[in-house]
Amino acid sequence: MRYLVLLAALTLPLAPVWAADGDKLNVEPKPAALIADGMPDVPADLTAATRPYMENRGASFVGWNPVDKSMLIATRFANTAQIHRVASPMGARKQLTFEAEPVGAGAWSPKSADIMLVQKDIGGNEFYQIYAMKDGRLDLLTDGKSRNTFNAWSKDGSLLAYTSTLRNGRDSDIYVMDPRDPKTARMVAQVDGGGWALLDFAPDKSWALVGKYTSVQKSDFFRLDLATGAMTPIGDHGKTASQNGGKFAPDGSIWITSDEGTEFERLGILDPATGKFTPKGPTEKWDVSSFDIAEDGSFIAYTINEAGTSTLRLFDPKSGVVRTVDKLPAGIIGGINIAPWGDIGITFTSARSAADAFSVDPKTLAITRWTESETGGLDVSKNIEPELVKVKSFDGLEVSGFLYRPDPAKFSGKRPLIMSVHGGPEGQSRPGFMGRSNYMLNEMGIALFYPNVRGSTGYGKTFVSLDNGPFKREDSVKDMGAFLDALAKDKTLDAARFGLTGGSYGGYMCYAAATHYADKLRANLCVVAISNFVTFLENTQDYRRDLRRVEYGDERVPEQRKKLMEISPLTRVADIKKPLFVVTGANDPRVPASEADQIVAAVRNNGGTAWHLVGTNEGHGFAKKENADYNFWASLLFWKQYLLN
Repeated sequence: MRYLVLLAALTLPLAPVWAADGDKLNVEPKPAALIADGMPDVPADLTAATRPYMENRGASFVGWNPVDKSMLIATRFANTAQIHRVASPMGARKQLTFEAEPVGAGAWSPKSADIMLVQKDIGGNEFYQIYAMKDGRLDLLTDGKSRNTFNAWSKDGSLLAYTSTLRNGRDSDIYVMDPRDPKTARMVAQVDGGGWALLDFAPDKSWALVGKYTSVQKSDFFRLDLATGAMTPIGDHGKTASQNGGKFAPDGSIWITSDEGTEFERLGILDPATGKFTPKGPTEKWDVSSFDIAEDGSFIAYTINEAGTSTLRLFDPKSGVVRTVDKLPAGIIGGINIAPWGDIGITFTSARSAADAFSVDPKTLAITRWTESETGGLDVSKNIEPELVKVKSFDGLEVSGFLYRPDPAKFSGKRPLIMSVHGGPEGQSRPGFMGRSNYMLNEMGIALFYPNVRGSTGYGKTFVSLDNGPFKREDSVKDMGAFLDALAKDKTLDAARFGLTGGSYGGYMCYAAATHYADKLRANLCVVAISNFVTFLENTQDYRRDLRRVEYGDERVPEQRKKLMEISPLTRVADIKKPLFVVTGANDPRVPASEADQIVAAVRNNGGTAWHLVGTNEGHGFAKKENADYNFWASLLFWKQYLLN
C-alpha cells in the first residue's frame, strides 16, 4: 500500500504565545486522541494559511444498485469517509452510513438489492466486522471480535462468502451465510494462514473458486465443494506464478490474470481441471491490473498499468476485438465494476483531478462524470504534473520515479526537495492527485520526488523480486542513494536541502536512509515504520506473520535472523545524526507501535532529536481528518525547522 506523508513549510514562530492565566493563545487545539511527544505546538495562523489545501476531498466508486441504477460511493464530509448514494450523474450525494470510524466498503445484494452490507473496524485495528445497513444503522452480522473480510456474493445474491479468524485468531477460514439470517453462517473450509479468499461462486453454487496468496510472486487456486468442504488444488502448486482475479463468466469459464511464462500479468482463462492458463486478448507490455466481466459475457473491461498510468480497454471474448477508452486524461483508474445493464463504474484520479466516480458506456465509450469533489476552491488546472525520471542504480539496474517541480516562473533559484518512498514493499508510486502536498509545490516551491525502487510492482516479476529476503533487502536502500546522487546533480535542485519520508515499508526505508545517507539528508519523517525486522516479525498480528516472512525473511532461522538484525535501523541507530519525526498509530496491527517507541527512545538516548506523534485511535496510518490535519501541520513545522532553515 502507498502512504504519502503530506508535507509543507511556512516561516512561522515555533514558540507559542501565552496569556496571563497560562492558557495558550494562537495555538491550534490538538485532537484529544493524539499524543504529541517532544514537539512544538501548532500555531493557529499556520492552519489558517493552509486552509484551502486542507479542504479537498475525493469520492471513490464502490458499486451499483442493480434495481434503481444508483451508484454507491465513499467520500468524506466530516471526520471520516462514509458510504453515500448518488442517484444519477452529478446528483446529490446522500449519506447512508453515519459512523465515527471510516466506512469505505459496501455492496448491495445482486439482483434484488434487498440488503446492503458494509465492512468496518475500530480505531484502525483492521479487525473488520461485517454489518447489514438499514435506516442509517448497522446491524452486526459477525462476532464483533475476530477479523472478518468480505469476499464475494453469489450471483443470485442469496449467499455471502467471507473469511474469519474466529476459530483461533490466526487462520482466515472460509465461511458462507445468508446475511438476512446471520444464524446460517457456517465454516465451509478450515485453512492454515491468512492469505485465503473465496473469489467467486460457480453459477450453480455447487462449488467456488478459492485463492491462496503466498507472496506477490506466488498465488494458487483451489476448487471448494460447498457441500462437503473438500478443497482440491487446481494445477501445479509447485510452480511460482502470480495469479489474480478469479471470476466466472456466464458460460462457466474462469477468467484470471497470470504472469506464467511472461514478465507481466496477462488476461486469460483458467482450466479448473488441469490448471492450464490460456492467455486471451493482445499481448500487453504491462500488467493487467484489474478486470470485470459483463453480466451477459459480451465484454470484459480491464486496465493496464503503463509505468504507473492506467489505460482502460474493452475486450470481446468472442471476436477478440479490443477497444481502448481514450477520452480520459493520463491518470489512475480503480474500482472497475460492470453494472447489470452494461455501464462500467470506475474511480479516476490524476494530478489535476481529485478522485471521483465515473461511468463508461460500453457501446460508445463515452465517459460520464458522477461526482465532482471539492478542492477547497483551488484551481486544480494549475497543479504541477510530474515528469518521469530514470536513473541507473549501483548495479546498472534502471529505476524510475515521478518528480514534481515547482513552477520556475514563480520560484527562482535552486529548490529544496523531499523524497517520499512508498510502502508495500510491493507497492508503486503513481501520478495521482497530490492533495495537501500541492501546497508545497504551488505555494512553497518545494520539489517532491516519488521513487519506485526495486521490489516495486508494475515493472515485471523479475523487478519485483529483486529485494526479496534479508540478503537482498538493502539493494533497494542503495536505489535511494542512486536517486539522491542523480537529483543532487540537477541544476534546479538544492542538494543541501534534501529530506526524505515514507510510510510502512517506506518508513523502514526512511529509517534506513537516515542511517545510510545522513550526509545527503537534512531530516527524515518516518510513518508507521519498521525499525527492527526481528521484533516486527515477532509482534505483527498472527494472521499476517507468515506472509511477511516470505517477503522479509524468517526470524526463526538463525542465519536469516542474524542478517535481519544486521540490516535493521535500530541496530545502526548511532548512525542517525539528523532530526527524526516519527508518526505512529497505537492500534496498528501491521507495524506495532513498539517499533516506533524503541527507535525514538534510542535516538533520544544518543542525544538526538526525535519528535513523536501518536494517534491513539488510529492504525496503519491516520484515517480521521482531524488527526491527519494535525499531523500535516506538525510536519510543516518539522520541515520548516530542519529542512528549510
